[in-house]
Amino acid sequence: MTSIQDLSISVDTVWMLLAAMLVFFMQPGFALCEAGFTRSKNTANILFKNFVDFMLGSVLFWFVGFGFMFGSNGQGFIGMPNFGDLGFYHNANGLPTEGFLIFETVFCATSATIVSGAMAERTKFSMYCVYSFFISLLIYPVEGHWTWGGGWLSNADPSSFMMRTFGITFHDFAGSAVVHSVGGVLALIGAIVLGPRLGKYRKDGKSNAIPGHNLMAASLGVFILWFGWFGFNPGSQLAASGEANRVAISHVFLTTNLSAVAGGLATMFVTWMKYGKPSFSLTLNGILAGLVGITASCDLVSPGGALVVGAICGTVLPFSIEFIDQKLHIDDPVGASSVHGVCGILGTLLTGLFSVSSGAFYGHGFAFLGAQLAGILVIDLWAAVCGWALFVAIKKTVGLRVDKRIEEEGLDIYEHGESCYN
Repeated sequence: MTSIQDLSISVDTVWMLLAAMLVFFMQPGFALCEAGFTRSKNTANILFKNFVDFMLGSVLFWFVGFGFMFGSNGQGFIGMPNFGDLGFYHNANGLPTEGFLIFETVFCATSATIVSGAMAERTKFSMYCVYSFFISLLIYPVEGHWTWGGGWLSNADPSSFMMRTFGITFHDFAGSAVVHSVGGVLALIGAIVLGPRLGKYRKDGKSNAIPGHNLMAASLGVFILWFGWFGFNPGSQLAASGEANRVAISHVFLTTNLSAVAGGLATMFVTWMKYGKPSFSLTLNGILAGLVGITASCDLVSPGGALVVGAICGTVLPFSIEFIDQKLHIDDPVGASSVHGVCGILGTLLTGLFSVSSGAFYGHGFAFLGAQLAGILVIDLWAAVCGWALFVAIKKTVGLRVDKRIEEEGLDIYEHGESCYN
């Protein structure tokens, strides 16, 4: 290896680890956002869960999840458990396996932590640990193998299913489908099985608003998430050396930011027109909707396309939250199923329309949209079936929900023996 090659790998490694740090910093973003959107009596419980996600996820993903995701030379339905042995994996770009593992671990933790917000304020802490265990152990790594592990959705061999059917493979650059839609679907299924919070719906079926206790914490959480997304999306390039990588990273930075801005502005104006006043809490979620939506296509769309993707997600978001809450009577305290589920699906599909190189709106036909539709269907069907089996099994055996008195008086004292506020 020449000194130039060695320097390039060193630069790429440092960039990958820096991006991993930024994605890890999204954990406090989620924690503050979820805590701010819920009631003060459950704050310690919510903060604790965000620590548990990363602690459990780190051990499980290192021990077996990494093998399930990247084992078997990227072939088949699932990889092979590695049981802590990292020798099976060799990065094609020469990046250290340990560093790549850390980068993938923070993504796994993100998928798991999305679920906690939708099931907040009434879930047993012990059972939260159980389902977080299975998400990190199996649910996330398997569908991750299909896409980022070289599995069947991303197999570009001419004889593969995707190439024979669509002539192109499924594309999810940084996780609109793999991370966010899976987390959103699991959140929705969990909220359905768990049931609404006490007092959420009246006898006539109308929804009661249960406001969060601290919009300052929620807004700080969104700022942190926005900041962390600059590791989430540009970091997925996994290289910074050379002109091509510099240009690609810069482009992804720009499209990511523009979509976030467009998502926030779209939600602000929609709520202004819909409710007569611009909703700050919904606008915060609109920013996240734009970020989630662009995550699949940030490398393929133009800056103008990023604005459109973000605007579409930000426009759909308030209607989605209202429909899930008021029509379906599914209680999602932080809107996770809409932000991550609906907008993750939407962003994945919009990739097939707005991709400059393969999108239908650029004269390339609808084959790529078909590949995106097939990919998101099987990924989220996997998440829905696994989530339903997992949550129902917990509910029918040891119970998923806390007792009525605990829910009324708050999980902090009863579940942890301490309160976030004195």
